Amino acid sequence: MPGLTAAVPAFGLALPEIVLAAGALVLVLIGAIRGERSVGLITGLALALIILVGALVFVRTGKAVTFNGSFVQDDFARFMKIAALVGSGVALVMSIDFWRGERVDRFEYAILIVLSTLGMMMMISAGDLIALYLGLELMSLALYVVAAIHRDNVRATEAGLKYFVLGALSSGMLLYGASLIYGFTGSVSFGGIATALKDHNSTGVIFGLVFVMAGLCFKISAVPFHMWTPDVYEGAPTPVTAFFAAAPKMAAMALAVRVVITAFPGILTQWQQIIVFVSIASMGLGAFAAIGQRNIKRLMAYSSIGHMGFALVGLAAGTTEGVQGVAIYMAIYLVMTLGCFAVILAMKRKDVYVENIDDLAGLGRTAPATAFVFAMLMFSLAGIPPLAGFFAKWYVFAAAVHANLYTLAVIGVLTSVVSTFYYLRIVKVMYFDEPAEAFDPMTPVLKVVSGLSGAFILLFWLWPAPLVTAATAAAKSLF
Repeated sequence: MPGLTAAVPAFGLALPEIVLAAGALVLVLIGAIRGERSVGLITGLALALIILVGALVFVRTGKAVTFNGSFVQDDFARFMKIAALVGSGVALVMSIDFWRGERVDRFEYAILIVLSTLGMMMMISAGDLIALYLGLELMSLALYVVAAIHRDNVRATEAGLKYFVLGALSSGMLLYGASLIYGFTGSVSFGGIATALKDHNSTGVIFGLVFVMAGLCFKISAVPFHMWTPDVYEGAPTPVTAFFAAAPKMAAMALAVRVVITAFPGILTQWQQIIVFVSIASMGLGAFAAIGQRNIKRLMAYSSIGHMGFALVGLAAGTTEGVQGVAIYMAIYLVMTLGCFAVILAMKRKDVYVENIDDLAGLGRTAPATAFVFAMLMFSLAGIPPLAGFFAKWYVFAAAVHANLYTLAVIGVLTSVVSTFYYLRIVKVMYFDEPAEAFDPMTPVLKVVSGLSGAFILLFWLWPAPLVTAATAAAKSLF
């Protein structure tokens, strides 16, 4: 059996994904046997599974390729997988009390989070167009169901339907682009595409790349494929929105970086134009469209569109420094987002969740610790030094300047200044408006998540080395 023995080590490279897939099947079996009584058990096991897989990813080092080039294991994959797993795990923990309070505890929720995370990990390690699409669809199909899992809520079912219809459209565009690229290069692997484009590049490949980037821009909610974001963020249950805002963004951004850097290094000037346009449009829309928002979840949706634009500034540089900037930006964005949604999930009066910005009035007097953490997160999202959000923007703008993209960097700084207005308005409401009725006491889980994210944001400047070193290693592994 020589063929079999040769294949065994290759499966070892995908051990975290195999463990996650097997674990998901076991959870489905437990749910099928025990029914709704198994909610607590399945949620606990799902969380343990995510932690175990995170540990397996963390201990893996070096670069290797398996499954005929379809699956890539390197430092970049390791960095982004850990970020995605953190996003999934924290979002799952934050959802427990919410579902219990709403009396819609369903064991399927935790399983769908696990399956979606498996899709994200496949996306991050994708080495060809087929693996890319398989990972993307596995993630997306679970997300469509999660968005509409609160079946008795009209807004949630509407959000799920909108996300599904527009998601199907974006998947079709991505598939069409992939078929064009395969047709003109004769290869589906990223390495094969890069080799084919060394000798000649054709208009057909560029058209294909445009369609592939359109599909990926939908997943990171970048302009002009952002239209689903505000409605889905507002309509979906808040813990689902927290999940959408965190983990899938990590995977989709990682995939976008891997595709353009490893498959299309020969046509940098062409894809750079696409990224620059999308980046400027996202930063501009994120800065101006959020100004008139009164719903905190819609505001976070427009904020996320803007932040994806800022992250793409680093990718537009097309350099190691640029990819390092993207990795740092996404990690800091993940922490800021989870912290913000921990506070949003605590916006509850007499067991009724509220979502308007005006409901935060006087929080500085009724809950000073929560207000301080939320204010710091707002300042960080705005990019005010010396908070972590400032350094996130610093790294991507510096990469753009070093790549001679001065106009892009200047537009980024200007839109960042504009977006400061709506972040500061929230701080003004919390500290200067007449106090509204106090919120119900914050649950211990939300206190821990918001406290840790606030501490990270405040103290990042004292010890940035671990994150920066990991991001540098991640970026170098792609070049």
